[in-house]
Amino acid sequence: MYDDVRLGTLLSDERIAPIAPDAIRARDLSKEPLWDMTLSALRDEHIFMGDIGRGFARLYRAADTGSWYYPVYSEEERAADPTCADVNIVWLPSDDKAADDDPFILLIPGGGFVNVWSLTEGWPVADRFNAMGYHVFVLTYRVGCGLLTEQKGLLDRDMEDIAHALCFIRDNRDIFHTDADRYITCGFSAGGYLVCLWNTEIGHVRHELPKPQASFPIYPVTGIKCDMAGGLSEEEKIFVSNLCGMPPEEALTTAYETTEHVEHFPPCALFLAADDGLVSPDNSKALAKALEDAGIPCRLEIGKEGGHGFADGTGMCMEGWTERAIEWYESLT
Repeated sequence: MYDDVRLGTLLSDERIAPIAPDAIRARDLSKEPLWDMTLSALRDEHIFMGDIGRGFARLYRAADTGSWYYPVYSEEERAADPTCADVNIVWLPSDDKAADDDPFILLIPGGGFVNVWSLTEGWPVADRFNAMGYHVFVLTYRVGCGLLTEQKGLLDRDMEDIAHALCFIRDNRDIFHTDADRYITCGFSAGGYLVCLWNTEIGHVRHELPKPQASFPIYPVTGIKCDMAGGLSEEEKIFVSNLCGMPPEEALTTAYETTEHVEHFPPCALFLAADDGLVSPDNSKALAKALEDAGIPCRLEIGKEGGHGFADGTGMCMEGWTERAIEWYESLT
């Protein structure tokens, strides 16, 4: 769908004006050559993976039906801390009325804590979950770590963003027709790290919110130990320190190393590709082993190919992972 349409044309549609700048948070796509490329060209040149045309179709349909985009923090909170204005949810409900009785899915795209890739890992994936009868909220959270000293402790802020999103959904249950105490988290890469962190004592436990019914970390980071095995450069040490608000050596002893703090985890289904050159598959393998040792149900699927960022897996062996995740979850209930 929309294969012959330019990306810039799709993002310029006035119906999605509130969220279009967050297609890839903190990147002005209008200043990049890909703005004038068609979706088929973007796919053929492997610039983006996944069926992003499907995502646009779902987003337009949501915008046509009424309210769909919600800032998570109040006006007072945004005035007190302007970074809170970066946090929002896009509500993409399933057409299946039975979805009201099932957990909703809080979908958290990745982006290395510098971007949020809703374009590939948010909107298209949400539509696939919708087709299986699940309401979905796509979360845009605070990013911008890099080497910025003012962003120290960014992961704790992101935990606050998840907590506020869940509380916002609870406070508006009459609008969303959901039970805020029953939800599944799904996160990609950096977003996968966030859903793993949410499962620890610095996540739902600290914020006194219910544990997810299940969690789907997709090619996730699960800690810093894997990357530290070969040593960290000075820039990488600063990056980790800014994320965690403490030196890497200290972070290793805390819940930021999620594989060593799984006691509060729900059942998890992990999906990744063996040829992932950005986030080592050892991250997911270590988490799966820790969950198995703790007696927590876990499904680990490692595809032969797909690299990092396969999104909904369209056109590769990881296609259909969304269906397999839901089938696995429903087999537990």
